[in-house]
Amino acid sequence: MMLWEVSRGDSPLVVDVPHAGTQVPDAIALRMPAAVRALPDTDWHVDRLYAFARSAGITLMVATHSRYVVDLNRDPTGAALYPGADNTELCPTRTFANDPLYLPGEEPSPAEVAARRATWFEPYHARLAAEIARVRERHGYAVLLDGHSIPGTVPRFFAGRLPDLNLGTADGAACAAPLQALAQGILGSATGFSHVVNGRFKGGYVTRHYGRPDSGVHALQLEMVQACYMDEDPPWRYDAQRAAPLGQLLERLVVALSEWRP
Repeated sequence: MMLWEVSRGDSPLVVDVPHAGTQVPDAIALRMPAAVRALPDTDWHVDRLYAFARSAGITLMVATHSRYVVDLNRDPTGAALYPGADNTELCPTRTFANDPLYLPGEEPSPAEVAARRATWFEPYHARLAAEIARVRERHGYAVLLDGHSIPGTVPRFFAGRLPDLNLGTADGAACAAPLQALAQGILGSATGFSHVVNGRFKGGYVTRHYGRPDSGVHALQLEMVQACYMDEDPPWRYDAQRAAPLGQLLERLVVALSEWRP
């Protein structure tokens, strides 16, 4: 089983999509209720939205396994991303709707969580780190854009409706201030989309772990509301007409990030 798909480019920008995968080994899937096996919390179609990066000379890395197997955007030590809030685990045990992810008694043990970390999490991050190091060596710096999406309303994690575009930079710690300002300006100038910077989603493990501006790696996370480009109810249909304005915005953002210089 391939753990990722990578298209290498020569740009200083790396785009990472860790939650669009849908592969779940049978040994895990058979322990889940049928509704969960439909993988409702997938970042549906985000890899499709960023597919243009391949022809633009930008490295694109997409995970192939589901976040239900192991979440590539969570701290492997188990430390909460948002202390005091409801956080999902490295190997989640509940869906975003707060339903059990496993049949009674089938939750992964600590030993199984450690095995999944070794099998899926660590190899993925070793490859992502290698791609970042490769472009940093070539250019003297690297920019990482971590791409995500989520339904606009998830009471478990936030009240009300989320803004359409949620830019996270770990409160500015993960990238240079001019780069954050550049991304914020592009998102803020987009007609028809609401946005926020370092709101409910400030960036997950990927952004916080790799974003080291003093070492030449600048990281940003973009969390998009799924209603901007798809149906948020099963079967989670991609809507090309609805997605077109968002796709144009993402192209402007990605090109600008790839052309930015420290």
